[in-house]
Amino acid sequence: MSRASDLGRLYDLFDRLEAAGDGKRRLSDCTGHMDWPERGVYFFFATNETREATDQLRLTRVGTHAVSTGSGTSLWNRLRTHRGANRGSYEGGGNHRGSVFRKHVGRAMIERNGLGEEYPHWGEGSTADRERRLAELDHERRVSEYIRDLPFLWIDVDDEPGPESDRAYIERNAIALVSNYETEAIDDRSDEWLGRDSPHERISESGLWNVDHVDEAYEPAFLDRLAGTVAETAEP
Repeated sequence: MSRASDLGRLYDLFDRLEAAGDGKRRLSDCTGHMDWPERGVYFFFATNETREATDQLRLTRVGTHAVSTGSGTSLWNRLRTHRGANRGSYEGGGNHRGSVFRKHVGRAMIERNGLGEEYPHWGEGSTADRERRLAELDHERRVSEYIRDLPFLWIDVDDEPGPESDRAYIERNAIALVSNYETEAIDDRSDEWLGRDSPHERISESGLWNVDHVDEAYEPAFLDRLAGTVAETAEP
């Protein structure tokens, strides 16, 4: 099978997953009180870009959590970090130093809008003091607005945390399959896609808000494992 055929199968699995549930969700509408699985893999899509031959929204971010042995992070905890804060001192904003997704989106916005002088410390360090976080709050809010509007799906994969988990395997291979980095571009992103302005060529060229695994070869057999988890997730 060709990469184009495998890519088509991946999107068909997304359609099946979406049809079996309540459709794609947006983080703007989500809370921790919803019926989230403890562990899983999530897939974010562009809001206004479709594949070349279909009306399917293009995949632009794949992620999971708890891939370190002993990690206790849940799926919702990871999604909530990407969403940002709904209340408190940083209401509407978030912490991009705790979410690489937020960091990459924010950096691309800075490049697109010429905000480098206004946010010279964006992405520096793993923590920041209150003064710096408040200085960056307006931009964090822009990032939240963007990410919260992205449609996403998820699958339930409740295996033990570790780098050899099914979740890590599915994440790694899905990224490698979709990525256009240093390979033939299939379903290439438009020039308007925000990621095109990322200074990280692995993002701007891959078409994904991912850096890891975009230059790897995928294993077609991962689609069989993904199909099994889609079927299990879709079960009533």
